[in-house]
Amino acid sequence: MVHAFSRPRSVPGPQVVAPDADHARPRRPSVGVQDTRTRTALVTGASSGIGAAVARRLGDEDGWRLVLTGRDPVRLRQVAEDTSATAFAADLTLPGADRQLTDFALATAGRVDLLVAGAGVGWAGEFLDMPPHTIDEVLDINVLATLRLVRLLLPGMVAAGSGRVVLIGSLAGSVAVRDEAVYSAAKAAIGAFTDSLRYELRGTGVGVTHVVPGVVDTPFFERRGAPYRRSRPRPVPPERVAEAVRTAVLRGRDEVYVPSWLRLPCRVRGAAPGLYRRLAARFG
Repeated sequence: MVHAFSRPRSVPGPQVVAPDADHARPRRPSVGVQDTRTRTALVTGASSGIGAAVARRLGDEDGWRLVLTGRDPVRLRQVAEDTSATAFAADLTLPGADRQLTDFALATAGRVDLLVAGAGVGWAGEFLDMPPHTIDEVLDINVLATLRLVRLLLPGMVAAGSGRVVLIGSLAGSVAVRDEAVYSAAKAAIGAFTDSLRYELRGTGVGVTHVVPGVVDTPFFERRGAPYRRSRPRPVPPERVAEAVRTAVLRGRDEVYVPSWLRLPCRVRGAAPGLYRRLAARFG
């Protein structure tokens, strides 16, 4: 589950949000990182939720220069101040915003070594009740904006012979969830894209990681229009997902589930789809 929200109408367009030097904090040395060169990480959806948690986790590491983006400039500014980052407030679904962000990141840092695509939005309810414009919004933010940004950043990584793309998926995209048909479809697309892209990039030095969280305790459910009411699985804090992202980058992992036991329902669905569907129909 990934989390972003609509940019306020009063915001005219992309904004550079510089961190306040007075809020900068010392960074702890990273553990096990062999490359001592300062690397640049671009994190989308960094205004809140998983994206903000990832930014703060990487901000604790020595050797990372952070460029953050999100659609809420006020919240983004706070995260940038907390992490000594440079931020670029933008709605990546707007024409040209992906190019503006890419140009800004390259002009600021020279290159991007890590992309963590955490921007996303959900909607809950029966598909027949879903407004057509919301279908477009869910697909635009979760799929199209992400793919466009990856397309712009990949050439630099391939040319450098190194880099990593981390795409935040969802359990909903792996097993499908009732009353989240379009969100499930969007996250399934991200999962398939991740696998396909990994095959294409084999031998280039560029890695691709798919992070698959279950339920995460963020404002995502408030913004999707319905709270989370199930007793299981229990929500995990976004910091747990952020730590999984950090570990995946450090160890070069292709796929990570948060929590790890979520691999089980995915394997059951793959091995016995009929049984899984009967259980899902009964227990939701």
